[in-house]
Amino acid sequence: MRRIFDDFAYGDGPRAGCWWDETHPIPYRAALGAGHSTDVVIVGGGFTGLSAALHLATAGISVTVLEAEHIGWGASGRNGGFCCLGGGMASDADLDRRFGKQDRIDFRRSELAATQLVAQIAETHNIAIDRHSDGETALAHRAKDMAALTDDAATLDENYGVKHSLHSKAELQALGMAGPFHGGLTIHAGFGLNPRKYVAGLAQATAGAGAQIFERTPVTRLAQTTAGWQVDAGGHTVTADQIIIATNGYSSEDLPPWLASRYLPSQSNVIVTRTLTEDEKANAGWTSDQMAYDTRNLLHYFRLMPDGRFLFGMRGGVLTGAAAEARARKLIRSDFETMFPAWRDVETTHSWSGMVCVSRDMLPFVGPVPHQRGLWAGLCYHGNGVAMGSYSGALLAQLVQGGTPDMLYPAAMQKPLRRFELGRWRRALMPAAYAGLMLADR
Repeated sequence: MRRIFDDFAYGDGPRAGCWWDETHPIPYRAALGAGHSTDVVIVGGGFTGLSAALHLATAGISVTVLEAEHIGWGASGRNGGFCCLGGGMASDADLDRRFGKQDRIDFRRSELAATQLVAQIAETHNIAIDRHSDGETALAHRAKDMAALTDDAATLDENYGVKHSLHSKAELQALGMAGPFHGGLTIHAGFGLNPRKYVAGLAQATAGAGAQIFERTPVTRLAQTTAGWQVDAGGHTVTADQIIIATNGYSSEDLPPWLASRYLPSQSNVIVTRTLTEDEKANAGWTSDQMAYDTRNLLHYFRLMPDGRFLFGMRGGVLTGAAAEARARKLIRSDFETMFPAWRDVETTHSWSGMVCVSRDMLPFVGPVPHQRGLWAGLCYHGNGVAMGSYSGALLAQLVQGGTPDMLYPAAMQKPLRRFELGRWRRALMPAAYAGLMLADR
């Protein structure tokens, strides 16, 4: 594997201290012990790969999932648990310019369909995901941002067709969402969940449908043959008609080589507090279980969880290594205390980080890898992979079977990924870009 960050970023260090690991067991599965043949090989056992495998196996397709670590190890097991609208960062104006109004609406509606798919999977397969929150609330961290939220509200009927509510600062306080905010916008779509319980249930349902899942089986080589594909993994070879790459921010530059320079992992940090008392919640004025995030470019995202712990996340880490991880954890704690000063003395019991994945065009990609018959990929969810990763997996399952999908498949998701400037050195773009975003957030 050839990746753009150092080994620390892809080891156990960043995920040490992940709260989700303590909430639900995920039984280990065996590594690949011998070669075999299958219809479809899926590289990656996260939301995208498992959703694709579940839908393929349910359709009677032979499928093998190859996971380099274990289920829930990557971003699918260490995110903030926001099942919400999103998946790309392109604006409506940009989508209209590039793809037209109808495709923009189709893309927005696919975001909504993605949240609904997660709910459907959880209900169908009896996965207890600790669901809560009636959609999510965007909080204006500057007075001028309320005007932008008001403009956003005016687009919601056309884009999503869902209920929404604008809130003044006083109304936020009455709703139990007090803080240094100048108002907010609630979109009644999506919900919070325990991502480890979801990914564990997804794996169990996938195996129950007949898919084979192998852990601790890193893929080292993909080779196209006249009959299909050969996949070298864990010292063995699996032959398949088709392959789905579902590795997102933990992708490799050479699996397949086409991916090189076409995706950019970016760090997201999370902390979780001890269980808050009722008095502590009241003192801070935050008693709601609503998912929320602020309007910064390098946003903070947070929610009060069903067990009374508070989860607080932050975008913006650009360096890796033990020292950089320690600095990031110190910074996120500082931001938490600044936003919620009443909780300065509340202990942070857990802290970790993981990789989100960004594309050059700020849109996810789901489709065939160009000029590689039978090779497919789904990645670049821009920090919203719970819903969009699940949706992309289901969409890929339909695509590999041929024909026209019966799911929304907008052109905005079909356009192949463009290369980033600087190619293999593209991470050098991040410090300057993030510094600019931080200045814009002031």
